[in-house]
Amino acid sequence: MSNDIGFEISPGVGLGDAYPLLVIAGPCVIESEELCLAVAGRMKEICRRLGLSYVFKASYDKANRTSVTSFRGPGLEAGLEILRKVKELHQVPILTDVHDESQIAAVAKVADILQIPAFLCRQTDLLVAAGESGCVVNIKKGQFTAPQDMERAAAKVMSTGNRRVCLTERGTTFGYHNLVVDMRSLPIMRGFGLPVIFDATHSVQLPSGQGGSSGGQREFIAPLLRGTLAVGVDGLFMETHPAPEQALCDGPNSMPLDEIEELLTSGRDIHELVRKSR
Repeated sequence: MSNDIGFEISPGVGLGDAYPLLVIAGPCVIESEELCLAVAGRMKEICRRLGLSYVFKASYDKANRTSVTSFRGPGLEAGLEILRKVKELHQVPILTDVHDESQIAAVAKVADILQIPAFLCRQTDLLVAAGESGCVVNIKKGQFTAPQDMERAAAKVMSTGNRRVCLTERGTTFGYHNLVVDMRSLPIMRGFGLPVIFDATHSVQLPSGQGGSSGGQREFIAPLLRGTLAVGVDGLFMETHPAPEQALCDGPNSMPLDEIEELLTSGRDIHELVRKSR
């Protein structure tokens, strides 16, 4: 009997021991249909060349922006229509955030992975409703949460019978506009028998560090990404943009699109080495 960790996300794309390293990447928020289509097409081609699996991500609504005046996205209906076009044109799975139970039925018709934002990782009704959708559920570990506590968050989803659950590390906050990545959290959470993803870009965010918006330390994306792959993860989550300095959300911690292939090439090699040693 196999003890492999993981599951299929959509035909030909999976997460875990039996699958290639998964890359979840796209802009933080849907800025336009053109941007999403361009990023998805470029990322799909990069991952194809490198032998990696790919899922496109973008949010139709970022409900937890620093300021009430911050750009949140096009909203549910218009955002899902753009995500549907990306899925149909590029034939890639889709991940997007859900913020309350009322959004899940509509989002589940388009998305393959429902993502529970870190600030909402303890919301029982949201977790249960996401599990009942039948979609893969990615729970981001709260910035305020110990990794051991995420086993109970996952159990809320799995109480519905849905066992396609993964956990994402995105750094821990100690206040003062900073996040710290504790590498111990990765094997702790994988010890629950669930695939683990590392959010390489939100982990270098400086929450509210620019007053009315968050800052970021992009120069630490590469070392943290390589370090977590050496510890052992099943997937990478990355926000990327062709021109991060012009992004409407999370530009300071987004990876420039033209720098991703080189980083993922070294990341793939580390992942394959670690897999062989297991």
